[in-house]
Amino acid sequence: MKSKQIRQTFLEFFENKKHQIVPSAPMVIKNDPTLMFTNAGMNQFKEYFLGNSEPKNNRVTDSQKCLRVSGKHNDLEEVGVDTYHHTMFEMLGNWSFGDYFKKEAISWAWELLTEVYNIDKDCLYVTIFEGDKSEHLDRDSEAYDLWKELIAEDRILNGNKADNFWEMGAQGPCGPCSEIHVDIRSNEEKAKVAGASLVNRDHPQVVEIWNLVFIQYNRMANGSLKNLPQQHVDTGMGFERLAMVLQNVQSNYDTDVFTPLIREIETITGHAYGNTVQEDIAIRVIADHVRAVSFSITDGQLPSNNGAGYVIRMILRRAIRYGFTYLNKKEPFIYQLVNTLTKQMGDAFPELKAQKNLIHNVIKEEEASFLRTLENGLALLDAMVESMKNEGSKTLEGKKAFELNDTYGFPKELTRLILNEQGLEMDEKGFASALKKQQDSSREASVTETSDWTVLREDATQEFIGYDRLTAEVRISKYRKVVSKKDGELYQLVFNMTPFYGESGGQTGDKGYLENTSGDTVYIIDTKKENGQTVHLTKNLPKEISDPFKVTVDPNQRARTSSNHTATHLLHQALRKVLGTHVEQKGSMVRSASLRFDFSHFSKVSAEELIEIENFVNARIREQLPLEENRNNTYDQAMEEGAIGLFGEKYGDVVRTIKFGASQELCGGTHVKNTADIWHFKITSESAVASGIRRIEAISSDSVKEFFAEQSKSFEEIKSILKTPTKNPAESIAALQEENTSLKKEIEQLVKAKAGTLKSDLIASAQFINGVNFIAAKTDLDAKSVKELAFDIERDQKNLFLIIGAANGDKATLTVILSKNIVEDKGLDAGKIVRELGKHIQGGGGGQGHFATAGGKNPAGIEEALIAAKRMV
Repeated sequence: MKSKQIRQTFLEFFENKKHQIVPSAPMVIKNDPTLMFTNAGMNQFKEYFLGNSEPKNNRVTDSQKCLRVSGKHNDLEEVGVDTYHHTMFEMLGNWSFGDYFKKEAISWAWELLTEVYNIDKDCLYVTIFEGDKSEHLDRDSEAYDLWKELIAEDRILNGNKADNFWEMGAQGPCGPCSEIHVDIRSNEEKAKVAGASLVNRDHPQVVEIWNLVFIQYNRMANGSLKNLPQQHVDTGMGFERLAMVLQNVQSNYDTDVFTPLIREIETITGHAYGNTVQEDIAIRVIADHVRAVSFSITDGQLPSNNGAGYVIRMILRRAIRYGFTYLNKKEPFIYQLVNTLTKQMGDAFPELKAQKNLIHNVIKEEEASFLRTLENGLALLDAMVESMKNEGSKTLEGKKAFELNDTYGFPKELTRLILNEQGLEMDEKGFASALKKQQDSSREASVTETSDWTVLREDATQEFIGYDRLTAEVRISKYRKVVSKKDGELYQLVFNMTPFYGESGGQTGDKGYLENTSGDTVYIIDTKKENGQTVHLTKNLPKEISDPFKVTVDPNQRARTSSNHTATHLLHQALRKVLGTHVEQKGSMVRSASLRFDFSHFSKVSAEELIEIENFVNARIREQLPLEENRNNTYDQAMEEGAIGLFGEKYGDVVRTIKFGASQELCGGTHVKNTADIWHFKITSESAVASGIRRIEAISSDSVKEFFAEQSKSFEEIKSILKTPTKNPAESIAALQEENTSLKKEIEQLVKAKAGTLKSDLIASAQFINGVNFIAAKTDLDAKSVKELAFDIERDQKNLFLIIGAANGDKATLTVILSKNIVEDKGLDAGKIVRELGKHIQGGGGGQGHFATAGGKNPAGIEEALIAAKRMV
């Protein structure tokens, strides 16, 4: 059975069991501070398990894109080394939100596996939770009784808490689970060793394929368990592992999920899969990682230096390193796999087709950049190895290897490999120590202690009224304390209704305050969205927590933020009009003071185009276009009407559309009532974010007024400095630049004349010592002139040892040049000499054997350096 059919069969099976098929949520998580990426199928349904929202359908099924490379679920180091772990993978799942429970979940799983997919029952084992005395949890006898009606009892195995009690995190919904394992070994192997003894023992052919989680408890902050008001089912089956079983192969990488990519890697690199262990690992790593990076880019997360972007960059660089080290690929090549991936998975995930060119360009640029980093790292490592050899050492210090890795991005494994090839080794303990020190520091800075919610009243749904009102009479539904090193002690408050907009969709959260009739006022410093609810952050709690409160959003901040948000919509429209319809939004940040808009485009936006874009937006502002809002549109209807949606966003069945004239987008943010409220739009910068991604930063409304006022003030100051109140300042500045250029040329001529005179004086001052023409001098020439002078003298002199010390303000430089015959005959090295002499000027330097320079901060030491140089001769 082909992989496409396997996926479709799963979804149709549960559709026939009255489940709604829902699309995969984006792999990159938003509005959940506990996760960067979707690492399990249940992530997009957390708000239902937590009771923050009511699902429209109590039974759903899907194939969810997942990524496991950080946090609790981190499989990265196993990926490629074994044949069944992956970074990005698909999780097939069926879900019940307070509907069916263990009986249906178990019987349907068995029916699908044995009767639809026709997996041999004698290949299957199941596990149940054995209980845990420390938690006062009994053995899951209910699951055991249900399983023994379907499978022989000797194939029902007890599992401990680590394997058979699933938890969302340190706090939250959890419960016992039943895993289904499959044994795909040969009959001969099965006869030698029973499959039951290999379950959960990391055997590559005895693997878990499906986990049935029965969510019935809530883990509290103090570690205790409480029964949830409703029982839920959360299942997850590894699509790639299921394909391995149904396609009768021994590895996930031998399925048609991966073989097209592997064949293409073989063609590009000239290395055949199945030849050597290391080459096979490299090919598997690349085949896996190109999927993870490509899907991440489609979901709006580009490689970068921090957060989720750093993780994606790390994955891609791991693939590049394996290709560089084991497949001898010194040029970008992974980007070429995007076509194959798109053909293979584009039907199931159309975002791959829609953004193929962007994925291609981003990966290619990242490859080229990291390969340059590898070249620089090799040069640094060569210098370290040379130093080691001079010192007679066989071991590279761990902290130096870590510096190569952390500062320069040079992989630890590549450092170790190069050292081993030269009979050297790396201080592994020192590296581990340096890494741990950094990780501990980072972890300490990010640790957050979160208490349990204190529930004051049960509210089925928290209503957002902020599109229409900035004030409201509310009650606090629940609250909790959150402590972190970064923010200190804060409180999170949830109201029964709120006019405060929680940060999402690129728009920052509202600020404001709440007060009661007693005059008790608490300021709301930020508002966030978390797992389907709006959370208000304060530095302290109201004295009377149960009182009714009046809450008020800061109207000035809301107005400025709304102005900037509407401006981003008009900017998006302008970009598509001026640059072309290929432009797509790739991220935005809407604050009260400014806006930032990232978009796909293949080249720098010209000055003329920026003016045209700015004029287009301001024309829409002058047209005084009214807001046309539809809060109850369906996604399909909105698309038919021409609305623009964003890749990487999760849209529900009901969407909100925002329309200003011809601009129409899906958006949940706040907007002005009329474009005239924006007043004016001004672009402040345009730059590159990544290959194929540009960024425009801009301002509107009050910020533009402040900008023009500041520009006017600067203009008047320039006129005052130029002392030309009636003349055009631009003409005066142009005249000054022309005069400056002329003076620079005069100075250059004077310096050359001075250097020419100095050259004659230096040659005349040469001392013949031990067969060497030694020249030493101190000057105030600049570095460029000193270098030209040194090479000019070297061309006219034989057996030359020249050192020139130059003092410029509080900086000092030393320049050493040696005739090439001296370097060869006498074994002298200008680089080593200048490093030693650099100590006199409190600096350092280096260079080649023939020419080297040093810089320092002690001009007074130049004389000592010149004397020391003479002693060397």
